[in-house]
Amino acid sequence: MDISTIVGLLLGLVFIVGGILSSGELKAYIDIPSLIITLGGTIASTLASFPMEDFLKTFKVIKKAFSYEEISPDEVIQEIISLANVARKEGLLSLEEYAEKLEDEFLQKGIMLVVDGTDPELVRNIMETELVFLEERHAEGQSIFETMATYAPAFGMIGTLIGLINMLRQLDDPSSIGPNMSVALVTTFYGSMLANVIFLPLAQKLKIRSKSEILVKELMVEGLLSIQAGENPRIIEEKLKTFIPPEMRKDYRKQVEKEGV
Repeated sequence: MDISTIVGLLLGLVFIVGGILSSGELKAYIDIPSLIITLGGTIASTLASFPMEDFLKTFKVIKKAFSYEEISPDEVIQEIISLANVARKEGLLSLEEYAEKLEDEFLQKGIMLVVDGTDPELVRNIMETELVFLEERHAEGQSIFETMATYAPAFGMIGTLIGLINMLRQLDDPSSIGPNMSVALVTTFYGSMLANVIFLPLAQKLKIRSKSEILVKELMVEGLLSIQAGENPRIIEEKLKTFIPPEMRKDYRKQVEKEGV
C-alpha cells in the first residue's frame, strides 16, 4: 500500500475544505449539475480519446497508484551477485534450477536465455525490446490521467459558460445574478481541483513507479549479461552499484557470502 498517495490526496482535500470553511460555507461549493458537467464531460472525452480496452484498464492503473509492490534495487543486486556466485562455482546451466524458483518473470526469462546459450547481443536485444514495450504500456496508463487533467479544467470552463448564459437570461431579476454567477464559477473550481488534486498527482506517481521499475529491469539485464560474460562477482557488484545512488550502496558480495550462497 502506498501511503503517500492516500495521504497526499486526503491532505489536498483537507486543505481545500479547510480553506473554504475558514472563508465561507461549504454548501456554496456543492452543486450537483456542475459536478455532472465537469466530471461527466471529462470521463466522456477521455473515453472518446482512447480505445475502450485501454480506458477500461484505468481501474487497474488506479490500483497500481495506490498499491504497488516495489522491487528494491538492493534486492536485485544481491540476487544477481548470488546468481553470479552460483554460475562461477557450478556453471551457467546450474542457473536453470534457480530460475524456476524466481517470481519475477523478466529475470526468469533472461536467465533461461543465458542458460540456453543465446548470443549475448541477442539476449540484450530481446530484454531491451521487452523494456521498450513495458515502458510504452506504462506510458499509456499515465496518458489517461494526463488527458483527464487536460479535459477537467476545460469542462469547468464549459460549465461556467453554461452558468453565465443562464444568468444572462435572467438579467431582469438582479437578485439572481449573484447566486447564478457563484454557481457558474463552481464548475471552474471543480475542473481545477480534479486536475490538480487528483489526475495530475496520479499521473506523476505512475511516472515515478514506471521509472523505478525500468531501472530495476535495466539492472537485471546488465547483471545477466555480466554473468553470461563470466565476469567476477566483485566486478559485477561494482558495475551494478553505479545504477543506484551512493548512499544506497553496500557491500553486497559480503552480505551474500554471509548468507551462505
